[in-house]
Amino acid sequence: MGIESVTLEGRFVRLEPLSKVHIGDLCRAISDGELWKLLVAIVPHPDNIDKFLSDAHDAYETGSGLTFATIDKSANRVAGSTSFLRADFSNKRIEIGFTFLGKTWQKTRINTESKFLMLSHAFETMGFNRVEFRTDYLNSTSRRAILRLGAKEEGLLRNHMVMPNGRVRDSVIYSVIRNEWPGVRLHLSSKLA
Repeated sequence: MGIESVTLEGRFVRLEPLSKVHIGDLCRAISDGELWKLLVAIVPHPDNIDKFLSDAHDAYETGSGLTFATIDKSANRVAGSTSFLRADFSNKRIEIGFTFLGKTWQKTRINTESKFLMLSHAFETMGFNRVEFRTDYLNSTSRRAILRLGAKEEGLLRNHMVMPNGRVRDSVIYSVIRNEWPGVRLHLSSKLA
């Protein structure tokens, strides 16, 4: 079992499975704000984009993930990327993460609609019972954004991972579960109206 390669489209954003055709624009989005320098997120440097693409392809081939190019429909430009991760079909759960947007698109409807499309697909098409989000404890911007989606904070994963600079990261885990989805759907729909 694996994740089907699909394009998800809304009014403001189109999520296309990441491929080589997106690489130049994705590197420009990453350079918009020099995202690889963020201490609280892991964003590939444009020089390492081939490894990012290869890792995305491997995750898809093993059935555990699907990475998207996030397309701003109004500009018809790649704004960043987001992914389905760690799909667990037997337990009906999946994670949404590895999300980054160029500075131009931060704090716009792009992220909200991307998450709306992915949550809709996870619950309504793939039939998952749980969608998880994880972020660095120190990433207050991401933590607030996840809460604004309607996800619930569940706890802290202490010493969860080592960041590229060697810092040992604590991660905060959030989720939306199936019985919450109708309310979260309504909430996100109203934000996007």
